[in-house]
Amino acid sequence: MTATKKKQQVNSPPVLDADDKGLLRSLKTLWVYMWPEARPDLRKRVIWALAALIVAKIITVFAPYLYAWATDALTANGVLPDWLPPILVAPIMLVVAYNVARTMAVGFNQIRDAIFSSVGLHAVRELANLTFMHLHALSLRYHLSRRTGGLTRVIDRGVKGIEGIVRFTILSGIPTVVEFAMMAAVIWFQFGVWYVVVVALTVFTYVYYTVVASDKRIQIRRDMNNADNDANSKAVDSLLNFETVKYFGNEDMERGRFDKAMRGYERAAIKTWVTLSWLNFGQALILGAGVTTCMAMSAMAIQRGEQSIGDFVMINALLMQLSVPLNFIGFIYREIRQGIADLEAMFSVLAVEPEIQDDPLAENLKVKEATIRFEDVYFYYDEDRPILKGVNFEVPAGSTLAIVGPSGAGKSTISRLLFRFYDVTSGRITIDGRDVRDVTQKSLRNNIGMVPQDTVLFNDNIGYNIRYGRVGASDEEVREAAKLAQIDSFIEALPGGYQSEVGERGLKLSGGEKQRVAIARTILKSPPILILDEATSALDTHTEQEIQSALDLVSKDRTTLVIAHRLSTVVNADLILVLKAGEAVEQGTHAELLAKNGLYASMWNRQREVSEAEARLAEIRENDEGFISRGKSAEESEIEDLNKKK
Repeated sequence: MTATKKKQQVNSPPVLDADDKGLLRSLKTLWVYMWPEARPDLRKRVIWALAALIVAKIITVFAPYLYAWATDALTANGVLPDWLPPILVAPIMLVVAYNVARTMAVGFNQIRDAIFSSVGLHAVRELANLTFMHLHALSLRYHLSRRTGGLTRVIDRGVKGIEGIVRFTILSGIPTVVEFAMMAAVIWFQFGVWYVVVVALTVFTYVYYTVVASDKRIQIRRDMNNADNDANSKAVDSLLNFETVKYFGNEDMERGRFDKAMRGYERAAIKTWVTLSWLNFGQALILGAGVTTCMAMSAMAIQRGEQSIGDFVMINALLMQLSVPLNFIGFIYREIRQGIADLEAMFSVLAVEPEIQDDPLAENLKVKEATIRFEDVYFYYDEDRPILKGVNFEVPAGSTLAIVGPSGAGKSTISRLLFRFYDVTSGRITIDGRDVRDVTQKSLRNNIGMVPQDTVLFNDNIGYNIRYGRVGASDEEVREAAKLAQIDSFIEALPGGYQSEVGERGLKLSGGEKQRVAIARTILKSPPILILDEATSALDTHTEQEIQSALDLVSKDRTTLVIAHRLSTVVNADLILVLKAGEAVEQGTHAELLAKNGLYASMWNRQREVSEAEARLAEIRENDEGFISRGKSAEESEIEDLNKKK
């Protein structure tokens, strides 16, 4: 079967907008998580939260009546409704009732928030999980082209934006509109249509100004987010390379890079705060004009004898009460707009289609013999960058294939193709005769173990990192794997034993210790296929010999691919494949390849000469303590020349 070349497909990101269509589309997407079919308990919470909100709004609209009646009860000519119960006729009781009503309104709003909190946070968690799993589903190609720090910040803000949109639109936005309608009805009934006209014009002007000003601020918010991403990426990158910064004494340069990014964030943040101040001032000006107009109309009505002092107080209370949802409308709109700006980047990530996907008919891989075949495999990272060109080889069950060659020959690409981090451009890769594209990625990777050159450990304890090979393994199985990897005695000597923290990326451990942890978790995984990707090339000779014995143990009776730089580590391989510029130029055993006197023999001879020269130099240094002070020897010059040739 020939695979068609797949590229990372990026759909047009669902850029959300705050217009009706865009907002409704966003809410439709989010509604699935706020009204989950599998969680009737959360649906009940939504209903109870809405009920609490409705009660709170009714009390909020009724409270100004109590305020007006209390005022009229305190005036000489005040008239109270005949239907008031006797207990409320006294002014002090009306004052108490007014404050009780306000307290109850606040109480029901808090009950609403408490009930709905689990609904909103459930939606946030589900969407965060969706995004997290989507990131893991994206290809290695995607992650190699992105900055991790910036990506995590995008997701963090996007998730928080979801929480804001969920809360403000469902439990605040729509009920606020209802409150406006109820307030308008009360004002019309109590004061007349002209008061409603003034209030309506005030609300319209307020909302229009808020929308226009917020739309202009949204690009500033985007610029601030981009600057924040840049600063965070530079900080994470610098801290991850902490040792390198120290080696070269470049703390000042790193501070300059970070400060430059933070200056960009500072400028954007200042613009955000300045424009927010103008927005708030304009809102206060519009609202103040509306309140002043209505109160002036009420004052003139009192002078004409058409209204009481209680009416004057009531219209003021209603308008002040109306200012709360009005200010909240502005806040809601700003939060939704800012939330949408934060969501855009996250939705663009979610819009990226995973490059490597399981076939709908893919089955689980069941390895019986673990025979691996590469059949005329071509692979291109880009159309103009060929990596592998017609590679063919077979690794019989239980045997060891070594892959050697110069840097950039495509050795590590073979392991990535076998793991299906990429799909071949043409040709096919099979395990026990099954194309790796016809089985699920999870089952494929469950059957392959990897000991890489640069082992990166999780920032957790040693036991966790070993158990990562098989999450359900018992403590005894973890210890047994550590013993086979020859690291158990080292772990037991630590103060915390298996609970000892390894630090960021395992930096508290030496290279050899990290390799042994990697070997231990591979032993624990116990896969039928093993890949050793230059697992000892970064180690010194003594440590390499110790690690090699552990590797020989873990690869016993397993189909093994050894990607090696030091040819001395693969002389016992059943078959050695020599790559050059993506092509398999030689195959055979160590003896057969030496007899061919080709590329492998040339590489072998150069490495052997370097090793012999290093051995002679070590012997001279051991016998002559004053050797170094006398300057460069012939042996040193020889080693330099050999390394240049190598």
